[in-house]
This record gives sequence, C-alpha cells and structure tokens, in this order.
Amino acid sequence: MKIETFFHDATWTLTYLVYDEASGDAFVVDPVLDFDPAPMAITTETTDALVERIEQLGLTLHYTLETHAHADHMTGADVLRANTGAKVAAGAKITDVQSALAGLFEMAADAGDFDVLAADGDVLEAGTLSIRAISTPGHTPACTNWACGDAVFTGDTLFMPDFGTGRCDFPGGSAEKLFDSIQKLYALPNATRLFVGHDYQPGGRELAYQTSVGESKKTNEHVRSNTTKEEFVGFRTTRDAALSVPRLILPSLQVNIRAGKLPEPGASGRRFLRMPINVFA
Repeated sequence: MKIETFFHDATWTLTYLVYDEASGDAFVVDPVLDFDPAPMAITTETTDALVERIEQLGLTLHYTLETHAHADHMTGADVLRANTGAKVAAGAKITDVQSALAGLFEMAADAGDFDVLAADGDVLEAGTLSIRAISTPGHTPACTNWACGDAVFTGDTLFMPDFGTGRCDFPGGSAEKLFDSIQKLYALPNATRLFVGHDYQPGGRELAYQTSVGESKKTNEHVRSNTTKEEFVGFRTTRDAALSVPRLILPSLQVNIRAGKLPEPGASGRRFLRMPINVFA
C-alpha cells in the first residue's frame, strides 16, 4: 500500500492518496477545494493536481473519505466525484451535524448528499483495499478516522505530538468524548501509523504528518498514556476558550455538510454563499 501526501499551504491541510500498486485501487482522504474569501473565488487547482496524479498512476479511485465536516477549508469531495466517479463517504453521525447547521444557513442538507454513511466498525471495500471506519466524536459529533492496513487517518482527532489534539468547541463538540475517542486509538498497536489532518508547523519546523500510536502515547502535548480524563478536559476547555473562530468557518461548513456540493445557481446563474451575521460574536 502506497500513501502520497498533498499539503495545502493556505489551510495547513493534508490530503492523502492511498493506493495499491498492483491493482491500481485507490481512495483519497480529505481533499481540498481552493477558496479565496476576498474575491469570493472558488477554484479547483488543488483537486485538479490530485486528479492528474491519479490519472498519471492509472488508478481507479473508489472512495473519497471525509474525516468530518471541516470548518477551516472547503472539501473537494464533490469535484473528485464528478471527475472520477468516486463515492463520497463520511461518518454516519454527519446527519446530526447537518441537522444542527442546515437551519443556521436556511438551506437543505441530508444524508443523500453523501454516497456512504459509515458507522463505527463498518468496512468499505475499495477493490483490494479494506478500509475500517473508527468513530471518533469530540472535535465534531461525526468525526471518523479511517484505518487501512497499519495506517489510520486521524483528521482533527490527533495531530503531530508537538501540536496535540483538535479543538472541541464547535457545535456538538465535547472534550470528554474526544478523550474517549483518543483512548480507542491508543488501544491500537503501538506501531500503528497515524496520518494527521493538519500540520501547523509549530516553531517553524519542517512539515510533518506521520506519527505512531506509541509515539503519541509517549509525547503528545495534550494527551499521553498517563493523562487523566479530568486533566485533558480541563486543559482542552481552557485552551478552546482562548481560540479564535476559524477564518473560513461560515463558507466552509455550508459546503462541507453537503459533501462539497456548492449552492444551486440563482436566477442569474450565479451561486451564493450565505453569511449569517453575529453567529459567533
């Protein structure tokens, strides 16, 4: 199994292309759609490069896997679906997130926006590759880590050890649940490889995106094998209270809860994003 990494500098996001060289079977985790809020410009350079690489390798893309409804970037899942026919999969609890947020934007969103909703332990077959869903609520209610072979794609559940864990102050987030989710990951073999969803390069260090269960248990800044739930919840709650709202949260969420589908065109043929005022004031 090969894993290629694509880093989106503007949002610190990591996208993974995972494939079997012999069969050409493949899946992608957390693709990015380019969005510049100043001119309200949505472009597909990043997903185009991903499609180009898939075609260059002669791969069959079976799935695009979403670890959660991202608040800091738009997903390129629907673009990949249109270009490759890959099904878009997310955790089954994404319907809870849709229910919580669709009203905020006065828009429709439902389970049908995704092709597959995976419950904890469900297995998706991407040709010769078997992918297991691990439900990891905490950052959001629908967070799902995806395991294939000895690799787990953690989204915003766990970051590199020197950056710790994802925030828990979004709607439906819970530091208590995130701690429990991390314990599920820490119960995996120490050699299990963890591929993170973002790398913010603290201290200006070089990009890093792969750690292990054993290394995280020993050195994670926020939660180690001997960290108590009370300690973690206290730390995470205090830290989250001091964090600013992600810059792209409003445009991102209304697209991401629909698997990357953009709003339908209006009478003019233009598409419009909704920006409710003072929601996070």
